[in-house]
Amino acid sequence: MLGRMIDAGMNIARLNMSHAPHDWVRRVVKDIRAAAQERGVSVGILMDTQGPAIRTGDLPVPLDLQPGQKFTLTVRGEQSEEVHSVDVNYENFINDISIGDVVLVDNGAIHMKVLAKHDNKVECEVLTPGKLGSRRHINLPGVKVSLPAMTSKDLADIAVGLELGVDYIALSFVREAKDILQLRAVVEKAKHRPLIVAKIEDQQAIKNINSIIAEADAIMVARGDLGIECPYEELPIIQRKIVKTCLRVGRPVIVATHMLESMINTPHPTRAEITDVANAVFEQADAIMLSGETTVGKYPLKCVEVMDRVAQRIERSGGANFQDRADFTSPRQKLVKSAVVMADELRAEAIIIFTLRGTMARYTSWMRPRYSKIFAVCETQELADQLTLLCGVIPVVMPFNHASPEKTINPAIAELKQKNQLTKGNTVVVVSSISAEERIVEAIQMRVVE
Repeated sequence: MLGRMIDAGMNIARLNMSHAPHDWVRRVVKDIRAAAQERGVSVGILMDTQGPAIRTGDLPVPLDLQPGQKFTLTVRGEQSEEVHSVDVNYENFINDISIGDVVLVDNGAIHMKVLAKHDNKVECEVLTPGKLGSRRHINLPGVKVSLPAMTSKDLADIAVGLELGVDYIALSFVREAKDILQLRAVVEKAKHRPLIVAKIEDQQAIKNINSIIAEADAIMVARGDLGIECPYEELPIIQRKIVKTCLRVGRPVIVATHMLESMINTPHPTRAEITDVANAVFEQADAIMLSGETTVGKYPLKCVEVMDRVAQRIERSGGANFQDRADFTSPRQKLVKSAVVMADELRAEAIIIFTLRGTMARYTSWMRPRYSKIFAVCETQELADQLTLLCGVIPVVMPFNHASPEKTINPAIAELKQKNQLTKGNTVVVVSSISAEERIVEAIQMRVVE
């Protein structure tokens, strides 16, 4: 099934560490790498950390809650005289919360209002009916919580990710830029350094969005918790603002959660879901992500096919072009911009970028060529897998001639022609280093495939 999903258009496999034992991770990473290698393509692997989630404790039986009932939340194993009560796993819960705050339990299914707090207990009134089971997720909209950026579980999971050479690590519930720095300090010690994806999931992250975008390697608009933590009518505005900011500064961005939620159980998407996917593609996000649809859903392959089909169609119809307001500061960014303008004017079939560290490929993707595929030619599979997140980029692995860089160009074009990625008569724009007298300089060339 992993292989069939790759064939259908999956570029990155996400491992949700909230539900992933380490032996499973080792097996699945091996399976994904093998399926990609068999097909001669690059597939990235994203390890998604659970993060510091606030959860209720165990209950002997689920509780039926009704509006108006009193409910007590306790910490540190405090006993409650209330018939309805449950322990919370977060010790600072009492300090962080205030009277009048709303507590959302089980992904927003149950609402409670804080009436009083004393010692290790918070007394609430139930506002909405619902059945409360064990270990349910708690959201505290607008409350500044003093949770750590990473739990001991996250650090153990990340150690396995570094050992296996995953390509990306997503940090859940990022609230400020220093959370990213803490993860970066852990990642820097590894031989293979994954890129860091900041998951934007609460109001504090929105407040600090510019500094988070500046520090992270990529951003994920994680609309599940974000839609609970923020007023839901604000969600499309927040999504667009984040995508727009990322395209202004050249940061890859993922739109995630509930994209084809109905397809967990049905073989066809709703019209609203198609429009939602189309909207993210029109906004020119780098990636759109499936969650439950391809983990517990009945139609994993069909979901990838639907995403791919909608994305390909919407891309042909044009996009929001937020990158037109991008701030290009360095000479290399401006060189790449010139190549993209040339490719757009020529309606070139492809832009071929020769990249040692992926920087020029990222710049090219950022500038969103209108008609051209981007072939990022690099020397290692590790780098190729890290380029899979970038919009429009198809990584190609082959050796470089470092003494005479221009001698790498013809073999690359020949290989792309052999793979039917290019055909005779195609116009391509090439960005590479060439020898000029006794120096190596960067150059843009226009070529017609022979």
